[in-house]
Amino acid sequence: MITYILTFIMVIIMMAIADICWTLYFIKIEERKSIQAGIWGSMIYLFSAITVTKYMENQSYIIAAIIGAFLGTYLTVEWKIKKDKKRKTNKQ
Repeated sequence: MITYILTFIMVIIMMAIADICWTLYFIKIEERKSIQAGIWGSMIYLFSAITVTKYMENQSYIIAAIIGAFLGTYLTVEWKIKKDKKRKTNKQ
């Protein structure tokens, strides 16, 4: 049972990191920074591959992947909003 819980948490973390990479990938594409976008694109596949191999073993880990995907995207977008507000405040 402890192995299942630890793997569940690992899948959440790996998928959160993958979605952080996705979000930053799109930000870098929007900024027209091709090398940085390419690096984030590579990281997407690294963390996604780890996640997929885990939920292929046990499909109940898909729920962990969903949780991680939400957290990764949500936290990255919130961070970007705060960063942009701070930058805007410093310019004034």
